Formats: sequence, structure tokens, C-alpha cells
Amino acid sequence: MTIDWIHFTPWHALAGGLLIGLAAALFILFNGKIAGISGILGGLLRPVKGDLLWRVAFLLGLMAAPLVFALFQPLPDATIDASNVTLVVAGLLVGLGTRYGAGCTSGHGVCGLSRLSLRSLVATLAFMAAGFLTVYIVRHLIA
Repeated sequence: MTIDWIHFTPWHALAGGLLIGLAAALFILFNGKIAGISGILGGLLRPVKGDLLWRVAFLLGLMAAPLVFALFQPLPDATIDASNVTLVVAGLLVGLGTRYGAGCTSGHGVCGLSRLSLRSLVATLAFMAAGFLTVYIVRHLIA
């Protein structure tokens, strides 16, 4: 994936981060649940009575958001410099990591850190370190 640094707008990124934080705070305030995507998706695999509708609505909202955005502004170009096999392997590794880490970056990095959770801090540091190490290995040692 390549970032278009010439057109990068830090104010839009800041606004997006603030909106994500606000949405996570409102979600826990009104529902008492953490807005961790892997947990929400995982809950669909073992559905609990009365728990299905909000999970489906949340995930549909995630998928609909770029479509709504595209009504007002063109979506940015995205270039992924990886094969389909690499993407599938990467996705499986991320899924495995979220199971071992008992959550994903949205659950630990956004919601857990805002609650000052030490476990989430350790998990987020581990996510980041693994990402840095993976990029270094793939870009500098393998390539």
C-alpha cells in the first residue's frame, strides 16, 4: 500500500480520529459494550439471543460508511502492492493474532487505552512492535 504524502491532510486524520474516539465513547456509554471489531464479528459466530441485531447493524455501518462518504467526496486511490495469496495469509495472521491477543487494535488501541487498561497498553505495544518488525523483515531482509 502506498500513501500519497503530497495530498495527506493531518487535519482530516485528526478529525477522523476524534470521530472514532467519540463513537467508541458513545457506544460504551449507551450500550455498555466495547467497540472492538473482532469481538463484535466473533460474536456472530456464537450468537446469543438478542445480541444479533446490534452486531449486524454495527458491521453494516462499517461497510456503508465509505459508500456514504463517496456521495460527498471521491474516495482516495488505494494501491495494494501484494498478491492475493499474501493478502489471505496476512488476514489469517491478523485474525490469529486477535484471538491470541484477546482483541484487536480497535478494542485494545482505541477503547482499552482510553480506559487506561494496562492489558490493552501491552497488547497495543505488541501489535505495533509486530507491525514494525514485519515491515522491516519484508522490506529489508526478504526483498
